[in-house]
Amino acid sequence: MTGLKPLSDGLWTDELEPRLIGGQRKSDGKIIFPMPTGDAASAFDSVPLSRTGKLWSWTIQGFEPKAPYAGPQPFRPFGVGYVELPGQVIVESRLTSITGLRIGMDMELVIEDFDGERACFAFAPKESA
Repeated sequence: MTGLKPLSDGLWTDELEPRLIGGQRKSDGKIIFPMPTGDAASAFDSVPLSRTGKLWSWTIQGFEPKAPYAGPQPFRPFGVGYVELPGQVIVESRLTSITGLRIGMDMELVIEDFDGERACFAFAPKESA
């Protein structure tokens, strides 16, 4: 998404096909997302995560969240899920679809317009990504 700033710096790589940035703990190799910041960052190495994974679990956010909700208006229901990135980590994410979802389906990272000025990440069913 050219011209749009990420909702938060350091969430994904600056590549043609961006990847989320996780943190791999130096002491035991465990990967987490997002990459820690501040003092905690010194215990981790930055690691780009897989762009694809499997839908591990999901739900539909069917009502407008409380403040400081900053999503599209008028509010539209949206999917929220956990996507397992193989051998790395399970990431909580907004999903681009609320229809046809099934546990274990292939998912792919996408970067989308959030509010006309900022971009956010989400996962889309791989067939339609």
